[in-house]
Amino acid sequence: MDFFEDLISERLGGKQFGKSTAIYKFEKIKRAKMAAKEMHPDVELIDMGVGEPDQAADAGVVARLAEEAGKAENRWYADNGIPEFQQAAAAYMLNVFGVKIENPTESIVHGIGSKPVLAMLPQCLINPGDVLIQTTPGYPVSATHTKYLGGEVYNLPLLQENDFYPDLSNIPADILKRAKLLYLNYPNNPTGQVATKEFFEKVVAFAKENHIAVVHDAAYAALTFDGTAPLSFLSVDGAMDVGIEVHSLSKAYNMTGWRLAFVVGNPKMVKAYATVKDNTDSGQFRAIQKAGVYALEHTEITEATCEKYSRRFDLLVQGLQRVGFKAVKPKGTFYCYVPAPKGTKSGITFNNAEEVSEYLIKNALISTVPWDDAGPFIRFSMTFDAKGPEEEKAIMDEIETRLAKLELVFD
Repeated sequence: MDFFEDLISERLGGKQFGKSTAIYKFEKIKRAKMAAKEMHPDVELIDMGVGEPDQAADAGVVARLAEEAGKAENRWYADNGIPEFQQAAAAYMLNVFGVKIENPTESIVHGIGSKPVLAMLPQCLINPGDVLIQTTPGYPVSATHTKYLGGEVYNLPLLQENDFYPDLSNIPADILKRAKLLYLNYPNNPTGQVATKEFFEKVVAFAKENHIAVVHDAAYAALTFDGTAPLSFLSVDGAMDVGIEVHSLSKAYNMTGWRLAFVVGNPKMVKAYATVKDNTDSGQFRAIQKAGVYALEHTEITEATCEKYSRRFDLLVQGLQRVGFKAVKPKGTFYCYVPAPKGTKSGITFNNAEEVSEYLIKNALISTVPWDDAGPFIRFSMTFDAKGPEEEKAIMDEIETRLAKLELVFD
């Protein structure tokens, strides 16, 4: 017997840990990409599946890190953060979203990226038997940790017929009775849908009526286009009473690997998070937080990034429409979420989006991400590698050419 076979926790599978033969979709995509490259070594694979920015952080952010990294006063543990970052985050909330934070030291705490934040938050609320309500498809971290804690997860599908908003009116009474936490993410990954003030008002009313805390994952909050203003959940009356918002510098400031985020909102909930965090990590490097201050003070960085993504969306959506996709330009994020084709004119039939993505990789060397959680859809990301508008157009033209040759069928 392996030494650890009867030691691994049941939440990770116990004795069955590491023995599963299931191949998850991202591993299937990875294998399909490798196989396609081997079969077609002279054709460049176009990767539209990457979910992180294609650019490096702004030069000013990098310079601030370089300046601060060698200072002796920055060598200490940051614990739950430095006041300068809290103040900058508060100013950012006011400047970008019109949300005034009265006491940043009580209402804002940094995180080492939003993923650890979302992993820790269930520890603040979830006891065995409690329920997390989350939208699907979506980011699963909070759900995973809810299950680790002995809680349950109730999924609300994001359906096209509901404009990719969850239906809060048909949740079973026994779920509502046990629910502690509602997780939302707008602008949404993967659908690209943005929230409206009316939707957030419904969420606040729902939370108060059912005594459920709200966690709004605002990782893409500042990435909006075509006159759609960034919207914070906390800008709605009553939101501060029922929840918090998680902001990340990864997407808006191309700082993915820097691992810097912040939680803002209800002071009691923020304090609960800070308590768990204080017993989990020792804070992000102070020099990175100070570089984050520079970023938050220079929102023109995000504005330039939004212009780039918007330009790429215009090219992609037009090209997809010409080959039959029912593509619509989203108002936020850097994802284009489109219904998957049903097959090809040559007689091939696709049973789900996963099969479509594998087919596109193998036959067109175009990598996408499939979603079958709420209907078959595939996601194109605007974070592909391209240096400037001319190269972007060339790549989009090539995508259209390759897709047209496949003669996809959509009805």
